[in-house]
Amino acid sequence: CEQVLDHGISTELMDEVEKMTKEHYKRVREQRFLEFASKTLEDGGRAAENLDWESTFFVRHLPEPNIAEIPDLDEEYRRVMKQFAAELERLAERLLDLLCENLGLEKGYLTRAFRGSKGVPTFGTKVSSYPPCPRPDLVKGLRAHTDAGGIILLFQDDRVGGLQLLRDGEWVDVPPTRHSIVVNLGDQLEVITNGRYKSVLHRVVAQADGNRMSIASFYNPASDAVIFPAPALAEAEAAGGAYPRFVFEDYMKLYVRHKFEDKEPRFEAFKSMESQSTKLIATA
Repeated sequence: CEQVLDHGISTELMDEVEKMTKEHYKRVREQRFLEFASKTLEDGGRAAENLDWESTFFVRHLPEPNIAEIPDLDEEYRRVMKQFAAELERLAERLLDLLCENLGLEKGYLTRAFRGSKGVPTFGTKVSSYPPCPRPDLVKGLRAHTDAGGIILLFQDDRVGGLQLLRDGEWVDVPPTRHSIVVNLGDQLEVITNGRYKSVLHRVVAQADGNRMSIASFYNPASDAVIFPAPALAEAEAAGGAYPRFVFEDYMKLYVRHKFEDKEPRFEAFKSMESQSTKLIATA
């Protein structure tokens, strides 16, 4: 998890995105969230254990954009979000090429690995607000998890903290830095890099004061992309690598059921399926 300041995205565009996102929350989503919040904290907050203290909506950019279909977004906000997404898409691809360089992989290897049969990745943005929470002892902003996908680019509030990552067994704050983009790697890059890069467990801690904005953009493989360790990184391992081979869509089906659990059993489930199918082929 790294904070990047020299990302090439204009600070004016970032300020516009932040202003419009906060205005949209106040205008459209705040009242709905307050109703959810009062229900969540009824009965001493017993219902809060498996809920997240966040108000969120999701915008898909690739393969088929859906921003025109999302209700309650005004045209200017749509225009600004599309422009921001285009900048983030370019940044994600530049960062993937930097990872290739660091790993000794051919330039473009990682972006190609994400493309699937239609030649485009999956790319979308989760827009979240974490309003002030009167009982942060009872409810998490967002429960601990690793991200399922590829490379995640986060534009977060520079005034309200709450993001933490697990480092050497301790939860560490990721302090908000104005106009920075936080770069996080997901489970798919751990597999493709054969563990050279790891997806990081992270969470959001609910805050008693301040409404934290978070705009997380996920540059992920296409749903039908076949994910496996890069041969150049796996050849030193016995049996072709420590990680499994699978279709991204299948991984996501497992992930949505087990998002807030450890990633290793997810990898093991696919390794087990892989070894069973190898045995079946051998006995056929």
